[in-house]
Amino acid sequence: MWGPREVVTLQLGHYAGSVGAHWWGLQEASFCTDPVDKKSNEGIRHDVLFRAGETLQGQETYTPRLIVMDLKGSLSSLKQEGCLYQDTKTNTPVAWKGKLTAHQEETSPKNPFLKDLNRSQGGTSPSGNFAPRTPHGGKDRTLLLEGQDKASKEPNMESTMHVWSDFLRTHLHPRSILTIHQYNHEGESSRLEAFGQGEKLLQDPTYLEELEDRLHFYVEECDYLQGFQVLCDLHNGFSGVGAKVTELLQDEYTGKGILTWGLTPVHSVPNPQLSFYRLMNTVLGLVHLSSHSSLFCPLSLNGRLGLRPEPPVALPYVHYDASLDYHTSAILATALDTCTVPYRLQASTISMAHLAEALNFSGRKVATAVTAVPFPVAPSQSLPDALCAHQSGLPWSPLSSCGEQRGIRCFAQSAVLRGIAKEHLVSKPPPGCEPKSVLHMSETGEEVLARYLYTVSPTTLSTVHLLQSPCQLLAPYPQYFSPLLDKQGFLLDAPARASATLPLNRKTPASISISSFHPPDVESIPVIAALQSSAVLHGTLGAFYKELRHLDVRRWASFFSAGVELDDFQEALEELRTLSQCYRESGSEEESEEEVD
Repeated sequence: MWGPREVVTLQLGHYAGSVGAHWWGLQEASFCTDPVDKKSNEGIRHDVLFRAGETLQGQETYTPRLIVMDLKGSLSSLKQEGCLYQDTKTNTPVAWKGKLTAHQEETSPKNPFLKDLNRSQGGTSPSGNFAPRTPHGGKDRTLLLEGQDKASKEPNMESTMHVWSDFLRTHLHPRSILTIHQYNHEGESSRLEAFGQGEKLLQDPTYLEELEDRLHFYVEECDYLQGFQVLCDLHNGFSGVGAKVTELLQDEYTGKGILTWGLTPVHSVPNPQLSFYRLMNTVLGLVHLSSHSSLFCPLSLNGRLGLRPEPPVALPYVHYDASLDYHTSAILATALDTCTVPYRLQASTISMAHLAEALNFSGRKVATAVTAVPFPVAPSQSLPDALCAHQSGLPWSPLSSCGEQRGIRCFAQSAVLRGIAKEHLVSKPPPGCEPKSVLHMSETGEEVLARYLYTVSPTTLSTVHLLQSPCQLLAPYPQYFSPLLDKQGFLLDAPARASATLPLNRKTPASISISSFHPPDVESIPVIAALQSSAVLHGTLGAFYKELRHLDVRRWASFFSAGVELDDFQEALEELRTLSQCYRESGSEEESEEEVD
């Protein structure tokens, strides 16, 4: 029997921090407190992402195996060294006998929502943050839900969520946070805006040695390291940081899986220079990150990532505000939590590298992500019945800014469905009755989902995983759900009828007034998500190539003065074109190579 097959996670950039904050909150929400469930082979093995430790006071800790890189001014009240391991009784002796003048920087006020939540849950840490919890002990989930109830009803809660540390409920190890003091998170000057700036950062021995030291700390204590998860901002200079980080990981840890997620928030009103910088960072990041990773997947709720962005993606049962990173990052974190289930399961034999290999064949190292948050199913509905309601395909919402994917070939996919109880996974007809469909003849839930995916897309190589436990939600996860859902995230009505009465304009979710709805406090949701190797990337990557090929990039000398040579950019552009051709359907006549070229 092998060990937990550890994973080290890296978060590079502020939006990556936002997705990460929700991601770690979802992990904590799923910590098992039922002794019977803890002994089961089903469910998530949290030791894959977390490490056990002990404070100077002998208190047990359980913290993410995590490295975070962000800019000066991005942490708010969160201390870089955290609070778990500080010794409050220790006073550092001062050798100087002369006059001392103390200069103390004013600390940022702690987010009021987190203070209320900590108080209601009886947190005991010295700094007033959350008391550490582990999957092997801690508070009962019922008490956690009771404690968060008051805090989650705080008026205008969204207005208090300015940076990712405002909604981080998880304790971090002192070696987790690496602050880049050379650039500012806010303000008009000293911004990390360009890919070249990010590349140069890791040519600075100070940051490179700090990163390597933290990597060695986590890696050397692992018995069965399977690889690295990299969450990286794609739209700013952190795309250059990510390029150098993944190159380092590839060189230093040969044979280990590197799964990289390129993250982009929903764009505001376009500015010509910012739009150009964003596209350049995206393209250069995509080319370099995919080259150095086992698999690269862009994640964003933008309709498109080009110079002319489209309206953000609509989710039928989530009324999110596209202008809030607090909202959009929660959706991406939920999909990320589900997509990564295969290499985190208790009894799974699939590693991160195996997951990547199932999708990256024929040079296709870029994948897309799709999800249904929540998966539309009624409380007493069987999985075959729920799937039969979607004859033409699941109501996926695209999360990789590639536009509509219906009717476009998917070469391979890894699909994960969670939150359907065991008694509802199959629906065999009574003796003597004709089954409603081939799905109703299946023996297991995995067979039901696999048969469904084959029926709607027979040329796709699909792997499926089912997890009976739903995606558990605890504050400060946003309560932005439709009133058509119950507390467990199930539809209050049959899917067809619910869809017909849904008060949503699918093209403009950001224009909906969230205050006009009064959704229930949803405690968990069923989710389906998939990573796909799809022919839609032929058009998406080709569109990037054409946009930049026809642009006079010399007008933007400031971008290249940050460190990217024009020849290197042209080489990256050709690599992008080559990559796009990997996703061309054989025999396809809709777009010839000459048209892309």
